[in-house]
Amino acid sequence: MRRRARLVVSIAATLGVVAAAVLAVHRVRGDLDRPLPIAAPVIYRIAPGSSLGRIAAQLHQLGVLPAPWVWTLYARWRGDAGAVRAGEYALHPGLTARGLLEQFVKGRILLRSFTIIDGWRVADLLAALRASPYLTTTLPPAPKDLMARFGEPGRSPEGEFLPQTYEFPRGTRDVALLAIAHRALVDTLAAAWKSRAPDLPLRDPQQLLILASIVEKESALPDERARIAGVYLHRLSIGMRLQADPTVIFGLGARYRGRLHAADLRADGPYNTYTRAGLPPTPIALPGAAAIDACAHPVKTDALYFVASGKGDGRHVFSATLAEQNAAVKRYLRRLRRHEAAAPKERR
Repeated sequence: MRRRARLVVSIAATLGVVAAAVLAVHRVRGDLDRPLPIAAPVIYRIAPGSSLGRIAAQLHQLGVLPAPWVWTLYARWRGDAGAVRAGEYALHPGLTARGLLEQFVKGRILLRSFTIIDGWRVADLLAALRASPYLTTTLPPAPKDLMARFGEPGRSPEGEFLPQTYEFPRGTRDVALLAIAHRALVDTLAAAWKSRAPDLPLRDPQQLLILASIVEKESALPDERARIAGVYLHRLSIGMRLQADPTVIFGLGARYRGRLHAADLRADGPYNTYTRAGLPPTPIALPGAAAIDACAHPVKTDALYFVASGKGDGRHVFSATLAEQNAAVKRYLRRLRRHEAAAPKERR
């Protein structure tokens, strides 16, 4: 009888342990699959070499991980204790402890963005890179022979980086982002050159890039790019000088004070397309993909001239003859004078 009683007690104790274990497993699963108390996105950075315990403790202090011991135990049971990747992470509402570990192990890091603006010069680009809080600065403000870093020593960096938005993890080096932007430019230019319209008066992709940089600075409206490109290509095909103000401005550099004068147009230099025929020696800005495509696929036109409409809409008036151009210029100047005369009244 005593033996039977002891057996019953032993079975009851065993069942109690099993029940407790089942409840513990159930609780752990509940803790792992319950949404974490994240009301708004939390940015959390795992430093290189951080231990799992340290990560769990920091998340607990942030109020993100209520049961750090459960999460740590689960990670070790899975064999992921040493698989967490360093980096910056965005933790969003609805994330579970199980999902948190998966995010860290798979390295789903937060990507920051940097936008290169169409028409920037390289100096503008370098200044913006230095101002970014998410990039690691390694380049000086005015690096010598920048293109040597990309295997093209002696080449002008102007125009060599494609304007668009790039995503990258925090801490990426500025030169690494530039390498990606340069590769994007090379690929875009090669594709445009390969699909270019027949009989373009351009020798090679570099000339296409130079022309695209001029069109980028001249065009404010997307639907005018290909037409402006057509005007310049028409001029090149008949040996007429481009007479593009943006090239002169580029050549003046720091001497340009916001307005071109007749003396500037007469002063000869490699970038003065009023005094020299053909294209300037290098691009004058960073042209976007749309400007490159416009120069590769221009609108065929008999127009040789264009001038701002003066209506404040960014549009131009295109002319096939000098007489038409002179008339368009007069209309532009009249509108400009009326606008300047009305400006003080508007301020009052």
